[in-house]
Amino acid sequence: MAIDMNVHELLVIGDSNLLIHQVQGEWVVKNPKITPYVQYIQKLCKRFSKIEFRHTPRTQNELGDALATIASMIKHPDTRYIDPLDIELKEQPVHCSHVEAEPDGLPWYFDTRKYLETRAYPENATFNQKKSICRMAFNFFASGEILYRRTPDLGLLRCVDASEAAKLLEQIHAGVCGTHVNGLTLARKILRAGYF
Repeated sequence: MAIDMNVHELLVIGDSNLLIHQVQGEWVVKNPKITPYVQYIQKLCKRFSKIEFRHTPRTQNELGDALATIASMIKHPDTRYIDPLDIELKEQPVHCSHVEAEPDGLPWYFDTRKYLETRAYPENATFNQKKSICRMAFNFFASGEILYRRTPDLGLLRCVDASEAAKLLEQIHAGVCGTHVNGLTLARKILRAGYF
């Protein structure tokens, strides 16, 4: 893409120390599957007047991981101009921003569970809120005090409140992968564990 956009100077930042040094020719490529890729990159490097490869540790490459995730999700139109991307840094990871306690102290699913149990709506619910609760309840299943959400493949995910969600995030994030797991991967991991 950089060549197509007629870029002359390029800074490539990567979190694989091995690949950065192999592409620069400083380290030998021992894996035969990677050799063609490294050779192709070295061939492309000749098309730039200046190209620099810089290693950054994974713990400092969260922005790069996020951009790579976004890039893999968006099909880019065939144009020579790419709109600039505004990036806002949050004080805490985005996957934690959505785990908030309810202002009334009740779990987020309280109204849905109550509707499933008694077919009663909250006292001050508007027509649209009642309609929304009724529509949402279709995808949920109550078993005693535990509420489950049905998945399209008929699996069940256990619904958790804010305090349980915070504990789960902490436990799962502190596991084997530690800080190498980004927010999207962590969310998928929690869903696979059977929580919603």
